[in-house]
Amino acid sequence: MFKSQDKTSLKLALYFIVPFIILLLIKYKLNKNTTAYLPQSNDTSHLGSAPSHMKLPETVDYIFHVKPILSDRCYLCHGPDEGTREAGLRLDTKEGAYAAIGEHLDRHAIVPGDVEASRLVFKINSQDPEKVMPPPSSNLSLSEYEKKILTKWIAQGAVWKDHWSFIPPIKKDIPKVSNTKWPSNSIDYFILSNLEEKGLVPTEKASKEKLIRKVYFDLTGLPPSITDIDAFISDPNEDAYEKVVDKLLASEAYGERMASNWLDVARYADTHGYQDDLERIMWPWRDWVIHAFNKNLPYDKFIKWQIAGDLLPKATLEQIVATGFNRNHKITQEGGVIDEEYRVEYVIDRTITTSTALLGLTMECARCHDHKYDPISQKEFYSMYGFFNKVKEKGRIEYDEIPEPNLLITDKEIEESLSFINKPDSIPDIKLMVMEDGATERQTFILNRGQYDAPTKEVSPGTPKAILSFPETLPKNRLGLAEWLFSEDHPLTARVAVNRIWQQIFGIGIVSTVDDFGNQGALPTHPELLDWLAVTFREKGWDIKQMIKMMVMSSTYQQSSKASPELLEIDPDNLLLARSSRSKLTAEMVRDNALAVSGLLVHKIGGPSVKPYQPEGLWAETTSGQGLTKYIMDAGESQYRRSLYTFWKRTVPPPAMITFDAATRDICSVKRQKTSTPLQALVMLNDPQLIEASEHLAKDMLSAESLNDEDRVKTIFRKITSRYPDEDETDKLMDYLESSKENFEITPENSKESDLNKSNKELYALTTLTSLIFNLDEAIVKG
Repeated sequence: MFKSQDKTSLKLALYFIVPFIILLLIKYKLNKNTTAYLPQSNDTSHLGSAPSHMKLPETVDYIFHVKPILSDRCYLCHGPDEGTREAGLRLDTKEGAYAAIGEHLDRHAIVPGDVEASRLVFKINSQDPEKVMPPPSSNLSLSEYEKKILTKWIAQGAVWKDHWSFIPPIKKDIPKVSNTKWPSNSIDYFILSNLEEKGLVPTEKASKEKLIRKVYFDLTGLPPSITDIDAFISDPNEDAYEKVVDKLLASEAYGERMASNWLDVARYADTHGYQDDLERIMWPWRDWVIHAFNKNLPYDKFIKWQIAGDLLPKATLEQIVATGFNRNHKITQEGGVIDEEYRVEYVIDRTITTSTALLGLTMECARCHDHKYDPISQKEFYSMYGFFNKVKEKGRIEYDEIPEPNLLITDKEIEESLSFINKPDSIPDIKLMVMEDGATERQTFILNRGQYDAPTKEVSPGTPKAILSFPETLPKNRLGLAEWLFSEDHPLTARVAVNRIWQQIFGIGIVSTVDDFGNQGALPTHPELLDWLAVTFREKGWDIKQMIKMMVMSSTYQQSSKASPELLEIDPDNLLLARSSRSKLTAEMVRDNALAVSGLLVHKIGGPSVKPYQPEGLWAETTSGQGLTKYIMDAGESQYRRSLYTFWKRTVPPPAMITFDAATRDICSVKRQKTSTPLQALVMLNDPQLIEASEHLAKDMLSAESLNDEDRVKTIFRKITSRYPDEDETDKLMDYLESSKENFEITPENSKESDLNKSNKELYALTTLTSLIFNLDEAIVKG
């Protein structure tokens, strides 16, 4: 027989294990139903599954129908990487695909217009396991639909096109639509044209309460106050919404919201990382980022200053501070490491960060060999690497050493030219890591298999030719690279930038793989719109605020998230944008929302990172015994700053934020995961910050003696969700409040119904109710 303690342990085990097993089974079922390859097309037919009986497109397009199949199933053995290419067949280039093959060069994989002569058609339809392609050993296969796509493409002439993202964007005319009353600006014409082609109509406009909540979070990361909501609702003017948008874009909170995203891209942290993970000072660079967004520094300058601000003619201190972007990588302090090995890792980190953030390419795949899927050779990877290989730096630093190169920032510099840096008087002069090419004579070599100690052929700084050749007129340094990024005929920079902004506003990018515009990345759902936005962004002087305003002023953005069952079946992921998406609050917003609505939030811009609530002992669990072994929580207003300023220890990031899908900041990240887990519910119910916010809001409501319980309930609900509860919701909340009062336990010492206990009972019940409302699904979504 089980002992009582054993039974309890067994029950607890089953409590956690059974739901976990169920979850795995559900995931397995979902994965099993969606593993079939999904051919992507310009008409977004890729939004659903592709069964074998699916109707073939009238005209098979190479980019949207054929190339995704070849890239996913064939490039591994017949792609860009010469080292793994088999049978002399290359399918990623027009010349290779049409070339003669075989021992006597008497056969062709693809003969345009001739299915019988095309060996590819024979191979993919063969029943012989020794001849069929892809071979069974690859664990890859083609569906009947995919075989028919390839066959029909060849029959129609096998028309070849270059990869869409490597062709400079062209600004096409605004499409015509039938419903001319719906569009508010150019964006809507592109969206509506696509919807009308599919026989769909946009969803109704969101209520004012929903709309203001969504736009406040999207532009500032904070909720609207009741005063803000009432002012918007009562404003009958046609420009009422535009006035709200302009106010938010002009607010200091806008810069903080934008900076929150950029810190993920820049892999910002307050510690060096690796095992010892000691503290560093990089927050002045964070202050600059907030300042740059608030003053609406054009995107080209925003990037150029961060890539090469120190190399600009007569570079200012502000421009040099901006180069801290490329010093945010991890740095080791561990004894016994090889200095050159880690120095090389830092240079590779900068190369990959630049590629991911600005080009939307997985260039890291070419570190050890030619890229398997994209036309990026290993030589081109190290040519890009060469731009960042001139920094005079150490691979390993000593404890308490500030890595060089660095910039000394004194009160005098702050007063004269760096006023955006919010340095407390208690902090002495600052040394900020920045970029400086102090090793100009250092040579760059291709590293065999990516190993630091295996140099082979020397290369000079350059860029991938498939994207855009590096002009001879530009200097072969980081400044030249920055200028290259913003060349008028550059195919990627503007597209990648507006796509990331679109992701911030609409929840998913026009190219959903915001970090991969290459052959393995997703195709754009609205390619002509993406190109129109990219060219417009460049033509309008890379104005970020203007681009964001255009997006949030669109009728597309202002739609309700309500969807009919038919629309959900047709477009479950809302790629067609016939409605608004219900986006979850980010990790920062969850906490900041609670602080803001409770009245605890301290509105203070910039400065050193702060240490709010965190479970005890976490740092000690992962420490090497050096440096930051104990988390010492701040007191006073530092507990209630925006989450943007929370101290970020790389080996132990803020646990609540990680639970809500914040990036770890070890590497550049341009897209966060979106999960819903039991741990998130536990944080919402038990995090001391949220409990304190609940209590503080409850006390505030109780101090308003003119309010009765129902008024208090409605006000709390409205503060947290931005709307009034309906009658049914109010009744249920009032019932819960009364039951909470009944559950209040009076201690034996105060068993009598004293005024103190009555007061405690009211506070307990209202705090519990507030916590309940914070835990509603509606409380952690934008609109």
